[in-house]
Amino acid sequence: MKSIFDNVSFACARIITRAYSTSFSTAVKMLAPSIRQDIYNIYGFVRLADEIVDSFHDYNKEILFARFEQDLENALTDGISLNPVLNGFQHTVKKYEIPHHLIDAFMKSMKQDLVKKDYTSFAEYNEYIYGSADVVGLMCLKVFVNKNDARYEELKPSAMRLGSAFQKVNFLRDLKADTEELDRSYFPSLNLNDMTDATKQAIINEIEADLAAGYAGIVQLPKEARFGVYTAYVYYRKLLTKLKNTPPLEIKNRRIRVPDYQKITLLARCYVNYRLNIL
Repeated sequence: MKSIFDNVSFACARIITRAYSTSFSTAVKMLAPSIRQDIYNIYGFVRLADEIVDSFHDYNKEILFARFEQDLENALTDGISLNPVLNGFQHTVKKYEIPHHLIDAFMKSMKQDLVKKDYTSFAEYNEYIYGSADVVGLMCLKVFVNKNDARYEELKPSAMRLGSAFQKVNFLRDLKADTEELDRSYFPSLNLNDMTDATKQAIINEIEADLAAGYAGIVQLPKEARFGVYTAYVYYRKLLTKLKNTPPLEIKNRRIRVPDYQKITLLARCYVNYRLNIL
């Protein structure tokens, strides 16, 4: 019975989410049970692809990614994969009719990380962010609106801006690791060796504009998704505030994070705001 294997696949996606991101895992738990598993399935897929290009340094990443890409194609065509993560993902793709061009754009950006180190133009930068983050937000939006195409088109711009904001915060937070461990530089306007308060503030302003546009869409989400996405938004806004208040030299030398005790406080505040309908 495939249902047993599907349940195993879904469990794998949940384990991956909890193991790799406590913050995102917490946000997913705030979603309605009816959509929670499908967001786990999407995260499991994008995390596995990201791990291939970012973490498996002792292996041939190009070969691993090519195999993963072929397995993905087979899973989407066949409706099954012996890779539990891909099996769970294809289930969600089929269930919510997620367009394959979103998946293709994501894979294209991931593949860029195998060969490209610097993004010297905003066109390249924006294309990478679209594929690595915006389309992930759109995949999730397909789940949130439950195949309501009119709602999807209405909320699509804000979902993309929220995805962009989250990715840019990650870029700023991970400057040290991206530069020293992966030899990558994503911000076209940033010279890491000459990072100033003004340069950092320009990036902060860009992210704040994206967050504002993303928030406008959050308040319009179906109730099944609103609290969970709002929780993720509040976490990233808090992380951005910490980055904003951290000197450039410190950002270059260590990974800025939100301590667990502050995450608990944020979650409690989110819940109160949500229950009082004052998002």
